[in-house]
Amino acid sequence: MERDAKGESRALPHGLSLQDRQKLAISGVSDVINFDENQVIVSTGLGTLTIRGNGLHVDQLSLESGELRVTGTVDLLEYDDSGTPGGGFLRRLFQ
Repeated sequence: MERDAKGESRALPHGLSLQDRQKLAISGVSDVINFDENQVIVSTGLGTLTIRGNGLHVDQLSLESGELRVTGTVDLLEYDDSGTPGGGFLRRLFQ
């Protein structure tokens, strides 16, 4: 999250760009919760974003600017705005 002149946090602008299901650029990323070659889970100002696919690789990450670039075959982009990263304790336990 960025800070304004008063020191209060504000959400970064959020956007997605997917090219040929192989190159994904995301803005507005505040944290990377988990990642491996089949799944990347990030926190954004609009909720938790899960990216699933094959051969996923984080090419670039800058939490200061909120930019993330992922390459690999993207099969699914899913938002969860329930406020619980990763879908809750039980879901993470049985993954």
